[in-house]
Amino acid sequence: MRAVLLTGFGGPEKLEYRDDVPAPEPGPGEVRVRVAATGINNTDVWTREGAYGSAEDPTSTAGWRREPLAFPRIQGADVVGRIDQVGEGVPRSRLGERVLVDPMLYTGGERELVDTEYLGSERDGGFADFTTVPAGNAHPVQSRLSDAELATFPTACTTAMRMLNRADVRAGETVVVTGASGGVGSALVQLATLRGARVVAVTSSAKRERALRLGAHATVDRDAPDLAAAVRAEVGPVDVVADVVAGPAFAPLLRVLGPLGRYVVAGGIAGPLVETDLRTVYLRQLQLIGSSFGTHEDFAQLVDHVQRGELTPLLAGTYPLPELREAQRAFAAKDFFGKLVITVEGSA
Repeated sequence: MRAVLLTGFGGPEKLEYRDDVPAPEPGPGEVRVRVAATGINNTDVWTREGAYGSAEDPTSTAGWRREPLAFPRIQGADVVGRIDQVGEGVPRSRLGERVLVDPMLYTGGERELVDTEYLGSERDGGFADFTTVPAGNAHPVQSRLSDAELATFPTACTTAMRMLNRADVRAGETVVVTGASGGVGSALVQLATLRGARVVAVTSSAKRERALRLGAHATVDRDAPDLAAAVRAEVGPVDVVADVVAGPAFAPLLRVLGPLGRYVVAGGIAGPLVETDLRTVYLRQLQLIGSSFGTHEDFAQLVDHVQRGELTPLLAGTYPLPELREAQRAFAAKDFFGKLVITVEGSA
């Protein structure tokens, strides 16, 4: 089959397109998916770069689980396609189903999320003609959206939903969303708005209109000289900050939270190592909440939203499978709003 192999930690040059990779076979309780489209995520880039470090040494080279990664590896978590083979114990009636794949590979409760495997990291993913997953991870989906549009949802929206659930965001609350033009950020804007929250989107001035069309109540320029003052000028005290950027913005955004506010973070694309004044946390009785990806229950909620047509797919562009290097370079440049997707020609 055709696939793009990650041959080691490093730059895009470590991605190698091949057309002679053995196709996987589904094991007991698994299905094989003929891939139609697979979304690109920050996790693909960070895993390729080995940027997750380890608990003992944040500067070390490691994959998603902060452990060494086995190479070669086929990346790609956000898979859309059709089931073309079933393993032992899976009904043959599932053959031909159009599915949206949950990339989180765990079998227990939500506590296992801190040590879960991730499709395209610890197990070969969807930058290929075929991939295999546990049957329960392949969710039937009925939607008029294209395969590429559906592939914008899995990781971004499930991560966003998990953040909002962890922070217990409720109707009438004010939520600041960083990175609002990216996959997770734009999903946060949509999902928080669906809950009845008032959303302030932090994004570039060039992308503010898109954030407003997604439902944001107001926008703040990410390059504002005093970010905290800019947020306060729009909405006053904030109930929740939902952050996927971190870096220099972490400390000023912590200060915009009102008493008993919640700061939920699921990324650090501007820098994972931050400094802050802990007095801000304990004197205001703030909560600092870590979040990563989502539970199987979160993913099922996402599929429901998609099938009801409640989410807008933000497809910024598509690339054919052989151009994954170029696609990841474009992804890293961040000169787009929404998601980039790899399409696999010839798939069902």
